[in-house]
Amino acid sequence: MTQASQAAVARPNVRVVLFGLMIAMMLAMLDNMIVSTALPRIVGEFGGLDHFTWVVTAYVLGTTVSTPIWGKLGDLYGRKSVFLTSVVVFLIGSALCGMAGSGLLGGPDDGMVELIAFRAVQGLGAGGLMVGVMAIIGDLVPPRERGRYQGMIAGIMAIAMVAGPLVGGFITDNLSWRWAFYVNLPLGGIALVLLIATLHLPKHRTEHRIDWLGAALLSVGITAIVLVTTWGGNSYDWVSPQILGLTALAVVSLAVFGFVERRAAEPILPLGLFANRNFALISVIGFLLGFAMFGAMNFLPLYQQTVQGASATNSGLLLLPLMFGMLVVSLVVGRAITRTGRYRIYPIVGGVVMTVGLALLTLLDVDTGKAESSLYMVVLGVGMGFLMQTSMLIAQNSVEQKDLGAASGAATFFRSIGGSFGISLFGAIFANRLSDSPAGGSFAGGGEAGGAMDLEKLKDLPAQARELVLGGLADAISHVFWWAVLFTVAVPVLAWFIREIPLRTANEPPAQATPEEQAETALAKAPTP
Repeated sequence: MTQASQAAVARPNVRVVLFGLMIAMMLAMLDNMIVSTALPRIVGEFGGLDHFTWVVTAYVLGTTVSTPIWGKLGDLYGRKSVFLTSVVVFLIGSALCGMAGSGLLGGPDDGMVELIAFRAVQGLGAGGLMVGVMAIIGDLVPPRERGRYQGMIAGIMAIAMVAGPLVGGFITDNLSWRWAFYVNLPLGGIALVLLIATLHLPKHRTEHRIDWLGAALLSVGITAIVLVTTWGGNSYDWVSPQILGLTALAVVSLAVFGFVERRAAEPILPLGLFANRNFALISVIGFLLGFAMFGAMNFLPLYQQTVQGASATNSGLLLLPLMFGMLVVSLVVGRAITRTGRYRIYPIVGGVVMTVGLALLTLLDVDTGKAESSLYMVVLGVGMGFLMQTSMLIAQNSVEQKDLGAASGAATFFRSIGGSFGISLFGAIFANRLSDSPAGGSFAGGGEAGGAMDLEKLKDLPAQARELVLGGLADAISHVFWWAVLFTVAVPVLAWFIREIPLRTANEPPAQATPEEQAETALAKAPTP
């Protein structure tokens, strides 16, 4: 079949399938944003600001460890069945999260434990949603035209981010927070029906077996690192036996993982991909992007609902500037890449603008007006819009079609693992900073209830005491953004070294690598004696 006929076949498929894929992507994105907005009330009911980040961390950790597995399974056994399975797992996790606190895993007082466990199940499914959408688009559309479609996906993600806080705020203010999870069920049902009926991909299956040992070692190593960043300096001293033991477990697990991957017939994370300079650079950039992005998304609603006194619904509305900046820029950049075929400048500009946006957010305090904070969020959203889909496009254009799922999974994996580390580390930084402030005694830990975060408590405090508490909260949140700046400042520096390889106009092998890269790739793929 000629390239022209391939394109002719792909376009109609994309038009028919895209709506179902967008709904599936919205499942994961809506859930994260709905829960982020409703989280202060959820934690308030179950008790414990010290658990604030774990409800999110469990979800992102589940997403992180499952993403490369879903991607590789799609390469081996066909993307449609694997993708639909991930949707079902996500919906099961959503239903279980809505039932948290009903004694499924323990007594009625174990609601927070159940919610965290079920969020991990939800995250396992979400990993397949994210990588599946990107890989399916990669199957149907050649890289030169992929920017337009991925720009549309980024637009849907931005719309979901806008709708998520609004829906989450409405649910929190008017319904039980449990509907923040139950709302996924009808959407997921619609996506399943549409995709079963319209998604038609070539069926293929290899005789190789999935690298379960590598997947297990990677999961253990990543989980250990996230626990170190969560507990270190907070629940345990950095030199405590628990932290040192987890650190050793992470090092050993990842070292053995690298050894196993060099010998696996179908490695979960093919190490040979990293011999390509562009792929290696974009993986690090994706890590840093996830690190900063998830931190901003989870602490902005907390700032708005506590320091600025917004309701849950209004805090969702106050995130609109960030989403608007991301939406507009993502659409413009996607179309520009399709038209010109050039992309190297966008991650450079995005890294600079995102760093500026996070630096502006460090200025947040008790006197910051909503118009001022909205301006800061617009700048952050613009930077994210330059980076979000461009990074995935560069990763996919760097590999052959047979490795598309693994590459998409790896790119999503590094963004997710950055989010896992970012949420864990930022949560520890926030908790430590808060414990040293007047707000610490009012909200952080303590008591049998685990220090329930009752926002109504602020209204009952004397004016002077309330001002001190709000000042402590604002200071702890702005301190988190200072740390985010330290990571994102490296993004434009790394992006400068990306080579602009011409985007393919059909799903063919990538452009010829340099002799040095060919030698590095051959060495990486060679079996170790």
